[in-house]
Amino acid sequence: MKTLQLLFCLSITSVLFAQQSYYNNVNLSLTGEALYNELQDKIDINNTTFTYGDVRDTMLETDEDPDNSQNVLLIYGYNNSSCVTQRTRNKQEFGGNSCNFNREHVFARSNADPEMGSTSNSYTGITADPHNLRSSDVQMNGNRGNKKFAAGSGTAGNVNGNWYPGDEWKGDVARMMMYMYTCYGNRCLPSLNGTGALQSGNEMLQVYLQWNIEDPVDATFEDQRNDYLENAYGNRNPFIDNPYLATIIWGGEPAEDRWGTLAIQDVATPQFIVYPNPARETICIASTGNGTNVSASIYSISGQKVKEISLMNNTNSIDVSSIASGIYLVKLKSDNNTVITKKIVIQ
Repeated sequence: MKTLQLLFCLSITSVLFAQQSYYNNVNLSLTGEALYNELQDKIDINNTTFTYGDVRDTMLETDEDPDNSQNVLLIYGYNNSSCVTQRTRNKQEFGGNSCNFNREHVFARSNADPEMGSTSNSYTGITADPHNLRSSDVQMNGNRGNKKFAAGSGTAGNVNGNWYPGDEWKGDVARMMMYMYTCYGNRCLPSLNGTGALQSGNEMLQVYLQWNIEDPVDATFEDQRNDYLENAYGNRNPFIDNPYLATIIWGGEPAEDRWGTLAIQDVATPQFIVYPNPARETICIASTGNGTNVSASIYSISGQKVKEISLMNNTNSIDVSSIASGIYLVKLKSDNNTVITKKIVIQ
């Protein structure tokens, strides 16, 4: 599990969120289903003018190769040994023929329930959602078809009748699947378009949570999609802006906190260890110092003390089952006057 950077000098009464202004009216102290619902309301889009035909033009901007403005990057591509495997291609080569690129529905249209429907250029709605559409080689697109995503390694291709998107693209895919599930709910359940075990207690696939960690956001390529589509389409993909939102909603090992303000850590300092984090029923606090007694106070983000307990040596557990889900601050004070403030997530 990743050890995330400790936030020093953290105020008990305020936390400064450095996220994009798009999220200013989103309650980021929520967790689990409550945060999922909050983000669903935020990214809900009623853009009745944006069409599948429009994607052909916006894709030239959203998928532009950062190293060559005349090209687009092709999802699932990995080298230039053939058209099928090509990673980058000239923007003028859009079409339906060999060595052309076209629009790939990363959440396959037929896997949605109900299916997404027509790809007429005049179609609007879920089929035209540009957050789910990427440039792809025509043949590579056909090779993928509607195969479900599955764990794998290396370059893109078939995995026991399913599809591995490739090491370079698996994080992109995971964040797109998280967006589709958040935006369209059960119509785009992760299991409809992917395989493997679900994260305990919810509908998110463990493989998507793993890919979200193992393949971090490409700050040049993925960010340009969000920035462009906020203007062209009206919303953003929250999981590109901050992959750690997936951790807060669905749990699992911590993903990258790109805002530097939401993440928690399992190892606090050389003096204290706090785990598990996120927590559901209990949290454990262990002192790594000799003969150290600790007092722990839990505060809400607004500064209200919700629990206080004195702890003795070794590992001590704190019952947090009666505390509402959310992000909290834990103030730890040892008998040698060492004071540490940590952040925890209670689900």
